[in-house]
Amino acid sequence: MHIDFTDKNQAPQDNSLEKINLLNFDLAALTNWCVSIDEKSFRAKQLFKWIHQYRIADFNLMTDLAVSFRNKLQTLAKIEPPKIASFHKSADGTVKWLIDVNDGNLVETVFIPETNRGTLCISSQAGCAVNCKFCSTGKQGFNRNLSTAEIIGQLWMAENLLHEHEEYQRLEKSKRIITNVVMMGMGEPLLNYNNVLPALKIMLDDYAYGLSRRRVTLSTSGIIPFMEKLHECPVSLAVSLHAPNNELRNILVPINKKYPLEQLLNTCRQYLEHAPRDFITFEYCMLQNCNDSDEHAYQLIELVKNISCKFNLIPFNPFPQSGLLASKPERISKFAHILSKAGIVTTVRKTRGDDIDAACGQLAGDIKDKTNIAIRLQKV
Repeated sequence: MHIDFTDKNQAPQDNSLEKINLLNFDLAALTNWCVSIDEKSFRAKQLFKWIHQYRIADFNLMTDLAVSFRNKLQTLAKIEPPKIASFHKSADGTVKWLIDVNDGNLVETVFIPETNRGTLCISSQAGCAVNCKFCSTGKQGFNRNLSTAEIIGQLWMAENLLHEHEEYQRLEKSKRIITNVVMMGMGEPLLNYNNVLPALKIMLDDYAYGLSRRRVTLSTSGIIPFMEKLHECPVSLAVSLHAPNNELRNILVPINKKYPLEQLLNTCRQYLEHAPRDFITFEYCMLQNCNDSDEHAYQLIELVKNISCKFNLIPFNPFPQSGLLASKPERISKFAHILSKAGIVTTVRKTRGDDIDAACGQLAGDIKDKTNIAIRLQKV
């Protein structure tokens, strides 16, 4: 299956001047920019809707904007989503785009279709510096943060392309194909907070994608200072837990050495104080003979008491050099039963897109490693 991205919605490229990419702006920033070029502030809402609701990149097609404003936009601005390097479709309908973010770096965006919902998994960094033991992205090291345009551009691009294909239009009775967005792709979103925050605001904005904050989920390994700041744009929070004690989590999620479990769980409680009807999702990658014993399950029950939460148990997707094995299905079922019996809502994530390496923990676009992690790992 081939998707051609050179469609009528893509703006003609003009590289003669360095133009401002308007995908970098949330509505407040776009309003300030419009005022700075001597336009009325209400023009920003009109322009914002054209960019994100209609996903039009050619200013000439924005017919309710004054001709003088359109001419100004042609000179000063552009709407430039990230470029697609390749496209893969799984047998189960999962779609993976490999996105070129320049300098030889590729990140990945994944769309997971289900009967009543469609979830887009978005990347926030080229590589990842957190280096969780069970995640292939971290083994490549880290190059740079993605810009807001590169983050929200993944949603912009996917919305455009999926609407071209009838099979995805049957996901809901409404016209919305992407119903949920998860910041669970490559990278640690909260280590790119200044660029992720405007992207989240755009996703929630009624003049843009209008997603409910419960349909936008940010996954974090536990970067506490930025978890505390996330109150300024509250969304659903998923915490990569993966261990019931500091000793084990120090190995599996090394950032735990800086932000140990006691501090992390206290921050989770504080986050819920601002949204008492919500809950925290704890993600837990099931690793054979590592974190999947009955005793580990009972430790988790004690650990998360008094926190409104649910557990998402994730079957491990093996990759070379991980040194880890996936828990047996029957072990995962027993683990889930123990948590559920204690009154904790527990689900087991269904593996999707593993035949195109789009499953959880498998995302691994080519990254120019600026941390030299590949060399350091050889010495371990």
